[in-house]
Formats: sequence, structure tokens, C-alpha cells
Amino acid sequence: MDDPLLLARVQFALTAGSHFVFVALTLGLATLVALTQTRATLSGSVVAERMTRFWGQLYVINYAVGIVTGLVMEFQFGLNWSGMSRVVGEVFGAPLAMETVVAFFVESTFLGLWIFGWDRLNRWVHLALIWVVAATAYFSAYFILVANGFLQRPVGYEMVDGVARLTDVGALLANPTALLAFGHVVFGGLLTAGFFMAAVSGYHLFRRTAEADLFRRSMRTGLVTVVVSVFPVVVFGGVQFQYVQPTKHPSSQEAAAQVAEFQARFGPGDYTPPGLASVGETLMVSAWSLMFFIAFVALVKLPFGRWLERGRVFHVLMMAAVPLPYVAMISGWVFREVGRQPWMVYGVLKTEDALSDVPAGAVAVSFVVFTVVFAVLVAVNLWLLVRYARRGPEAVRLGAPEAPEPDRPVLTPSL
Repeated sequence: MDDPLLLARVQFALTAGSHFVFVALTLGLATLVALTQTRATLSGSVVAERMTRFWGQLYVINYAVGIVTGLVMEFQFGLNWSGMSRVVGEVFGAPLAMETVVAFFVESTFLGLWIFGWDRLNRWVHLALIWVVAATAYFSAYFILVANGFLQRPVGYEMVDGVARLTDVGALLANPTALLAFGHVVFGGLLTAGFFMAAVSGYHLFRRTAEADLFRRSMRTGLVTVVVSVFPVVVFGGVQFQYVQPTKHPSSQEAAAQVAEFQARFGPGDYTPPGLASVGETLMVSAWSLMFFIAFVALVKLPFGRWLERGRVFHVLMMAAVPLPYVAMISGWVFREVGRQPWMVYGVLKTEDALSDVPAGAVAVSFVVFTVVFAVLVAVNLWLLVRYARRGPEAVRLGAPEAPEPDRPVLTPSL
């Protein structure tokens, strides 16, 4: 606990990884809820409307807890990484500011209107609200990945007196490392939501629920989402390798040339990433392979509606598979971020130079506090999701009509 750099890095890894768990489900589930409500609005289907309320409630729970983790996580930039803000803050901070405006003002406002607008707003207006929420969620993810893309492949800047100045906004926003990662995250979120929806539906169908029609349709929706998303997510991931840092694969000739260049520019040092990066890559590919197998099975079985309702072995398989997209996305994040080390901004700013000038004791206290807070938030989110998912549609309070106030006796003066 006496190495502030290691503590700060592990702290950010734990908090950012925990936050990403919320983001993955939020992105995908917002889209599926919006599509389900669109179907309910166009067709007038009572089942589709009940599906919207049920899955919408789970979405709201995940969003509410997840946004708290995002707020807490961003405190670390000023707390532990002031060196980064000092050197590249003008470039790195611009997309983060846009994300704050989109996520904490636009998205939260429209989500609040959607939550409290049931049976109060015109149905088309209410439908438009959830689509605005879904769109702003994707804008938020895009701006975050623009900021991260700059760390991976810095573009659109020049160094003036040791400080990065933004010179080309278009290059920053169109950075291939950001755009390809955005496509990867979009389909990764849909894949996560598809497995989540199929797992919850499988649980209720396995128990021979009375809501068989609702959960059979939900199972179909989840599986179709998995089938549609499982191939694009690997395509966007694979195309990114043409922009990956050469040092992510230390045995290559390109890596040796890159290391030699860094040693000439910055002096002797270890410019190859830790072995954890390759472990993350292996886990990511393995998890995707399992998901692809499940998607293939689902594609074969989807035409058989009664099988979706009666196939208990498949229900168990879907419940067991729900961690797979999380494993794949967290492992991919480890490969992306750990593989950039020892750089905070690749080829520009070392991680050790981005660290705040704070004593090890202060970083240790910060590490303990942040870790405990995030562990509690993840546990609360998991508990709430499991609790309300198990209760089923009958326990949904989202959009439920207010209970009428009991009649009060009329008091009359006695004579």
C-alpha cells in the first residue's frame, strides 16, 4: 500500500470497470424498451405495454445506480490524475464536458419525464421521450469514447510549451479508434441486454409462470437481439486491430520498432504493457465464442415458439450465460486500457507523470473509500435487479396508477 501509482491505477480500474458494467446494460436495455414501447404504441398490444413497464422498471433501476457510479468515478481525475488535466486537459476535457451536458441534463431530464409521464402525456409524446433517452445514452457513450480514443491514439492537437492544445475538432471527433470502439460498445450493449432479457425470461418460463405469453415474447426479443448483435460486435472489435498500439503485441517487429523510438525520445524504460493485457484479450475471445455458440442454437430454435416456452434445459443455459457478455466486455476493456501502459496518453504522457503529487497514505485512503462505495453500489444494483426481476410484472410500479385516497368522514357540528 506504499506505491501511490499502483494504488491509483488499481482504483481507477476497479471503479471504471464497475461503472462499465452498468453502462453496458443501460445502453442495450434502453433500446429494447424503446422498441417494445413502439410496438405497444403502434399495435395497442396490452402484452407489449406490460413488457415495456416491466423491462423499463429494470432499466430505471440500473440507470439510477449506474449514474451515481459515473459521478463518483469522475472525481478521480482531479483527485489522482491532476497531471493529465494539466497537460492534456484542454483536449481530453472537451468531450467529457459534452458527455456531462448530454447525460446529466438532457438524458436525465427526459428520463424523468418518461417515468412520471405514464397516462399523463399523449402516447406519442411519451414514446418520443424514451427514444430521446435512448439516443442521448448513445451520444453520451460516443463522447466518452472520443475522450478515451484520444488517450489511445492522440489526434487533433499540438503541444505548446508542454501543454496539448486542441487544433482540429473534426479529427478528434472522427478518430477511428473512437468510432470503431463506439460501434463495438453499441453492439456489446445490445448483446448484454439480449442475454439479460433472455435469462430473466428463462427464469420465469422455467418456473412455469402464469405470464407465459409475456416472457415467451421477451425471450424471443432477447434471443433475436443476441443473434443480430453477436457478429457485428466482433467485426467492430476486429477492425480496431489495424489501429491498435504495436506494443500491445510485444513479440511483433512493429512493437520492437515502437519501443526503440520511445527509448530514443523518452529515455530508457520498459515500454511494453503488463501480461494482463493478453489475458484480457484471451478471455474476451473465449467469452465471445461461447456467446456465438448460444446464438447459433437460438437461431436454429427461434422458429419453434412452443420450444422457447417448454425447453427447460435451454432456460437453464440462458440463466447460466448471463455473465458472458459482462466477462467479454470487461476483458476487452482490460485489453484496451492495460495494453496502453505505461502511457496515460499513448506516446505523449506517461502514466507516472499524470499522477497527482499526493502522499501514498492519501491515495490509500481514497482507494479504500472508493472501493467500498463501488462495492456497495454494485451489490445494491444486483440485489434490486434480482428482486424486481424475480417478482415479475405483477410487482411493477413504473407507470402504475396512483391509489385513490380513502374517503374521509365528513365531520358535522353537533347540536
